[in-house]
Amino acid sequence: MPAEPSAFSSGTHPTIRGEEAGEGPPIILCHGITATRRSVVHGSHRLERDGYTVIAYDARGHGESDPAPAGQGYGYPELIADLETLVAEEVGEGRFVLAGHSMGAHTAVGYALRHPDRLAGLVAIGPTYTGAIAAESVHYWDGLAAALEQRGVDGFVDYIDRVQGIDPAWRDSVLRFTRERMLRHRHLDALVVALLEVPRSRPFEAFEELAGLEVPTLVVASHDAADPGHPYEIAVAYAEQLPRARLISEAEGQSPLAWQGGRLSREIASFCAEPAVAELF
Repeated sequence: MPAEPSAFSSGTHPTIRGEEAGEGPPIILCHGITATRRSVVHGSHRLERDGYTVIAYDARGHGESDPAPAGQGYGYPELIADLETLVAEEVGEGRFVLAGHSMGAHTAVGYALRHPDRLAGLVAIGPTYTGAIAAESVHYWDGLAAALEQRGVDGFVDYIDRVQGIDPAWRDSVLRFTRERMLRHRHLDALVVALLEVPRSRPFEAFEELAGLEVPTLVVASHDAADPGHPYEIAVAYAEQLPRARLISEAEGQSPLAWQGGRLSREIASFCAEPAVAELF
């Protein structure tokens, strides 16, 4: 994909739009629910400058990508299948590093469990799924979907402000970048459906499956004061369960590492340069 957003599609998959930049070993970035391809490293070009090809794309129904075709949805089987198509068309043969945030982290882990031999490394940023679907979590996402459907972006932002329990020190920042990312979407009606379906979907069945994933992995955690939606303890659990993982995070009181595009990019670049990863590219 050239620097100007372009599209790919295959068979019954929706048209997915994204960007490719840089030259060198490939890194694919997968964003979280209601985010876009700009929301993983937040516009940083550090990875390209450090000698990597960065492929970032909007998931189905998000950003500039098309909604799910008739008869399809937004669950993890579809998200992983879209990623498999992107890999086939944009990477081809050879290994790559796969990095994802939240929904994108779950998509990346689901892909890794299916295709561990394709990966030089895995970066899981702010994972939340532990093998169970909590009724309380589904209720929250259902409320967010209803707010978006009934009142658009304003309703979406107001619901987060009212329900999420944001620390006052971070409230203005969270609401500002939430509104900014929501305004990048072409198909808000598709996002409503995604908000209902993704939290009810499973990227893999059992958390114990991670113990067999022998891929070098970087797990990025955020402290709960600023980002309670991505609990620190779950990132710790991923790092403990994955046999070749290490955990990184910001210091307590700092802006979450997942929000710091430049610093996060540096950490990903350092991970990619580690011998265990670099020798697999």
